[in-house]
Amino acid sequence: MTVCAIEMTTAAAFTIAADGAYAARLAGEGQARYPERWTLAGPEPYAVPLPLAQPEEADSEVLPLADGRVLIHRRVADRHAFALLYPTGGAGAGPRTGELPLGAIGPGSQDVRVFLLPPSPDGHGAFALAVGAEETVLWQVAGVPGGPRPAAVVPGRCSGGVWLDRTGRLLALDRELEGRTKAVVVDLARGGEVTPLLQIADHSDDRLLLAEPDSGLLLIRSDAPGEPRLGWGVLGSERPVRFPECLRAADAVPFAVQPGQALMPESCGVALRVPEGIALWRPADRHVFRISAPAGWLGAGLWTPQGVLRLPYATPEVPCGVVTLAQPVPPPPPVRLAAPVAPRPVPLQQAPLN
Repeated sequence: MTVCAIEMTTAAAFTIAADGAYAARLAGEGQARYPERWTLAGPEPYAVPLPLAQPEEADSEVLPLADGRVLIHRRVADRHAFALLYPTGGAGAGPRTGELPLGAIGPGSQDVRVFLLPPSPDGHGAFALAVGAEETVLWQVAGVPGGPRPAAVVPGRCSGGVWLDRTGRLLALDRELEGRTKAVVVDLARGGEVTPLLQIADHSDDRLLLAEPDSGLLLIRSDAPGEPRLGWGVLGSERPVRFPECLRAADAVPFAVQPGQALMPESCGVALRVPEGIALWRPADRHVFRISAPAGWLGAGLWTPQGVLRLPYATPEVPCGVVTLAQPVPPPPPVRLAAPVAPRPVPLQQAPLN
């Protein structure tokens, strides 16, 4: 799996659970939308529709949990309501949908935008951001008794959302404050304490797109080189952030990173969405490998620790399918003893872990 970030301030149309066992999306079209849960852990993927008495609005968000339930976020008048959906057996009527309301939050202003964050690594909690003009409130909306509760208040307007560990303690957000956007870390074990994460240059906008906790690999977008560029660094490392020339395309968006590469960030496979399909890359490489996206690709995917890339797709002929690519990137080159010439050092900060 990968610790996934959403570069836009909205949940992905197809979201994969933290352990890769389930996924969810809002299926259907127009006025006939309904949540749909995918099971990915078995020998063959399959989808279960979770419709209720009336269709969902197009702006509803869904998020899969590790136990197979699907969290849904709906806008109800001036409030944001959350509930858990799950399939139930109906005698003689086929599968039905059960619903467990979790409560709602009222932002208190029309200008506050509320959206779900990527699934928590623990598989049970779920979080949402309420972004106002001056501050952002982080809400835990599932996995906590008594309904949604605020977990942190962050000065400034936040977007993104990347988990930096496997326990769901450290959450990175892209915070816009005083005209600049910098990634910060919210420590949920310290009452929502906020510390800087990226400070590449004083006047640069530095966003975190993806992180892989096993290796510490970070995928970053920054305009520190003079224009917005994709770069990579290692969490806690003193080595500078690097901006490979092969990643110069401004419209490339990373969506999955290979896990399980402890202490070997240069060997991690990275999958990127590009206009012509999918690009595959490793920090050890000086070029990308381009592949065609499968028909009906849903724009998401996951790596296994063994280097297998799985790409979900849906077509009229195959409404629930996964293309599996074994070792899609050639093996990394041998380790060189000579250290490469580093660009101008740029500090990469991290939140304290104790």
